[in-house]
Amino acid sequence: MADRSFLDWPFFEDRHRALADALDGWAAERLGDLDHADTDATCRALVRHLGAAGYLEHSGAMDGQLDVRTLCLIRETLARHDGLADFAFAMQGLGTGAISLFGTEAQKREWLPLTRSGQAIAAFALTEPQSGSDVANSTMTAVRDGGDYVLNGEKTWISNGGIADVYTLFARTGEAPGAKGLSAFVVPAGLPGFEIAERLETIAPHPLATLRFTDCRIPASALLGEPGRGFAVAMSVLDVFRSTVAAAALGFARRALDEALDRTATRTVQGAPLFDLQMVQGHIADMALDVDAAALLVYRAAWTRDSGAPRITREAAMAKLFATDRAQRVVDMGVQLHGGDGVRSGHIAERLYREIRALRIYEGASDVQKVIIARQTLAADQDR
Repeated sequence: MADRSFLDWPFFEDRHRALADALDGWAAERLGDLDHADTDATCRALVRHLGAAGYLEHSGAMDGQLDVRTLCLIRETLARHDGLADFAFAMQGLGTGAISLFGTEAQKREWLPLTRSGQAIAAFALTEPQSGSDVANSTMTAVRDGGDYVLNGEKTWISNGGIADVYTLFARTGEAPGAKGLSAFVVPAGLPGFEIAERLETIAPHPLATLRFTDCRIPASALLGEPGRGFAVAMSVLDVFRSTVAAAALGFARRALDEALDRTATRTVQGAPLFDLQMVQGHIADMALDVDAAALLVYRAAWTRDSGAPRITREAAMAKLFATDRAQRVVDMGVQLHGGDGVRSGHIAERLYREIRALRIYEGASDVQKVIIARQTLAADQDR
């Protein structure tokens, strides 16, 4: 049983505790024997189930506000039960976050009821083959032609690529060089000139793809927010969802700690539980410390945003860097404590080991988070 005492921390309100308890029960009932054989079909089913249960209502802004503590609690809980369930929820939120925050009323009416009910799948198309974390270096273009924009270029490592019904997409419109020349668009799947160039396989299977656009026309009404403000749109969304990546890592770490506790309490060595060895107790202590420290950083960032801070760039970067790095360490120790079973294909310890690794890369790699933290710290010092 995962530790639930953190829900008593002052970061949370009763509504957060009630949601966490309800979701934990739902996940225990629905996700225990989830079939991962067909990733696409499973993700589609998970989105439908999460929508039917009402949890996707929390995936975007309500009345112009995102409740980041709720997003983090949902991601942590789902990740603890099943990584693909966390992925399905998270990508739905990331894909529609910009629409709910910056979309026109027409864009919201068209897509939010569908995505929140689980009838449509969303994606966030930002990364390009040559740019990676350097978003300002994006080269995909959206050229105005009368009442349309014409898209040309590629996006890659796009989560839900190939199964999404709608993409929040970023392209260069040329208002200025670098970051100030990008705009955001709402792009439905299936348009002429829009193709899935490649499906990408990873060590923890998820729907991922490279998207290619060749003279693909979208109406000017597909513009999301103001022209040339796409970078600000992307960063505003990532600022929020970066904290939730940290929450997912926390969920994986909690599960690894739970499994390690069960293993060391029931596995005997020379007639005594493995846990009785002082070295093992030291490992368990390190794991518990990393989990609690990560949780404090995650929910500090979420609480700060929910309390009215316009940006949480520094707090979110700290949470993501620490939680993902320490979760990797916790999961690795969990594998070690399971011995041979820890590397047996299909074992929970082995699955967690594969699932945790990508979180130190996507939505800003660990080294990028260090740069962000350093710059934010310097700026804060100069402002004093």
